[in-house]
Amino acid sequence: MREHLGPVCPDAELCVSELTNVITHLGEGTPVTLQITGRATRTRVELTDPEPRVWPAPRQAADGDESGRGLALVDAVALSWGVTQGPDTKTVWCEL
Repeated sequence: MREHLGPVCPDAELCVSELTNVITHLGEGTPVTLQITGRATRTRVELTDPEPRVWPAPRQAADGDESGRGLALVDAVALSWGVTQGPDTKTVWCEL
């Protein structure tokens, strides 16, 4: 990602980190595809996985919870985000 966007892009790094947490929810070894497109004025981060029925849902994390804030963080830093469903996949994306 740093090769594509440069060394300083903390919002993109945060979004990639949070979107790749899907592996925690679907199980280690789940194949995912990360795609980063765009550059200067707008960047799109997409993460595709093979579980179209397991839809991401924002959660309300309690103060002491160590997880459950991922989509809230993505929502806070991204211009927009969403989910695109394919026949055998889903893609969670965000634009910065």
